Amino acid sequence: MCGIVGAVAQRNIVPVLLEGLKRLEYRGYDSCGVAVHDNGQLRRARSTERVAELEAQVEKDGIAGFTGIAHTRWATHGAPATHNAHPHFSGQTRGSARIALVHNGIIENHDELRKELQDAGYVFESQTDTEVIAHLVDHLYAGDLFEAVRQATQRLTGAFAIAVFAHDEPHRVVGARLGSPLVVGCGEGENFLASDALALAGTTDQIIYLEDGDIVDLQQSRVWITDGEGRAMERKVHTVQAHTAAAELGPYRHYMQKEIFEQPRAVSDTLQDIESITPELFGDEAFGIFKSIDRILILACGTSYYAGLTARYWIESIAGIPVNVEIASEYRYRDSVPDPRSLVVTISQSGETADTLAALKHARKLGMENTLTICNVATSDMVRECRLAYITRAGAEIGVASTKAFTTQLAGLFLLSLALADVRGRLTPEQEAKHLKALRHLPSAISAVLALEPQIMAWADRFATKENALFLGRGLHYPIALEGALKLKEISYIHAEAYPAGELKHGPLALVTEHMPVVTIAPNDELLEKLKSNMQEVHARGGELYVFADADTRISGGDGIHVIRMPEHYGRLSPLLHTIPLQLLAYHTACVRGTDVDKPRNLAKSVTVE
Repeated sequence: MCGIVGAVAQRNIVPVLLEGLKRLEYRGYDSCGVAVHDNGQLRRARSTERVAELEAQVEKDGIAGFTGIAHTRWATHGAPATHNAHPHFSGQTRGSARIALVHNGIIENHDELRKELQDAGYVFESQTDTEVIAHLVDHLYAGDLFEAVRQATQRLTGAFAIAVFAHDEPHRVVGARLGSPLVVGCGEGENFLASDALALAGTTDQIIYLEDGDIVDLQQSRVWITDGEGRAMERKVHTVQAHTAAAELGPYRHYMQKEIFEQPRAVSDTLQDIESITPELFGDEAFGIFKSIDRILILACGTSYYAGLTARYWIESIAGIPVNVEIASEYRYRDSVPDPRSLVVTISQSGETADTLAALKHARKLGMENTLTICNVATSDMVRECRLAYITRAGAEIGVASTKAFTTQLAGLFLLSLALADVRGRLTPEQEAKHLKALRHLPSAISAVLALEPQIMAWADRFATKENALFLGRGLHYPIALEGALKLKEISYIHAEAYPAGELKHGPLALVTEHMPVVTIAPNDELLEKLKSNMQEVHARGGELYVFADADTRISGGDGIHVIRMPEHYGRLSPLLHTIPLQLLAYHTACVRGTDVDKPRNLAKSVTVE
């Protein structure tokens, strides 16, 4: 997810802007930039390298100023290139650009605005939707930046957080947000803007969380906030310590939404800068245990169970070890055949899930002592009960419907697949390097998927009127369809079921009508053509298809077929990307229906009773 930092002060704020960008690097980005008001000129530096390279460029060019903005960008409109990097400039006044602007989000009506501005004489230097906003603000500018931004935001359709400053108003930064986070940091004789309070840690702990529709005027000794109509708004100032900033709800409507958008950082933290794949990632005894086992038993409940189902595909394909996945609440109540050479893997967010703990203890009573847990809480019972552990670093997950805990579980389970393969001699150095590269890129890839939120919100309006839905997936993505259906039902209360797409003709096809939305996960993998045939079965019977398709699948929208294109195909790690839009669909559908998103009826976060 892109990052914004802005400041107006009585000191050179370039170090503050660059430090803020460094704190936002976990989000992933492919370009970065900074712009300041410097001795009567708007000056900027942009780079497609890391923030450290940008910092060196700024120092070399001697860029300094009291007012400025900075940005990290993950490409959505236009390739990762310097001319597409933020900040964007517009207009000319006395030999300098007139407007500088940075933006998070997606502007849906950018093509229409671009044509209008081109007709007005503006020349575009980039392919971004952001440059459209910069030129629009300049077009509307008549000496009052705040008013120009207010008018411009009324013309925008989509999601945005923006920070802007102008040549003719050297001690002023204006910000606005709709559907994308933006906070104000308050200081003494200086004030700040950022997309995340974390960016301002060490600079100020006085934070204002802007609400949707807010426009803020920052000057050295004043913060003034209005709604889109210009009515003054009072927003509470929170004291946010750096170490507690992540626990604040902040600008998000619900913890679930916050936790969905925390996934790039959560996955990055979970992977903890791993340099090589070794069994010791899972504990000192791991090599000996992994060497001694010849099968795996996974025990879990709910969302964690679907993570286990996904892991079965990975482990059997990559490591060549047979895997059985059991619903923990069922496992200990049936007669099973124990195998002491099994590795028993439990998966739990809290590490206190009663059914999973009971199943683990039952497996141990049956003589299966090789145990490992994938868990988010290092001090939990589950970790203490198991010989091996991999601690995911999702942080506190407050929303009942699991999001970042699920994706971090998947990340941990993929590492387990690789470590098992390494012990069995099935992981070459070339394969290891390729997998590590893909893992390192995951946070950035997830951020790109999160940028699809405005399109998914439009789908949510349609879903909110339904009472039933089908989710389809094939192969590795069938468990992700199961997880998507679970998310929709548990927070929106819409009945939803998931099937392997090939099973449609064996019964579920009887349910398909124009009133039954059918959500389809369509990665560009070896099962794509089979999946397209299954989609035709739905379409031929009047069903409405909602397809999350990789960009190169050649699946086109049309009558009864709605398509949102994923930014990229991600091979074996594709399930981590395809689960993100399903989370967003469930979340926004629940919002439209007005349910209690973070506390759905009849459910609890940690299930500590059977």
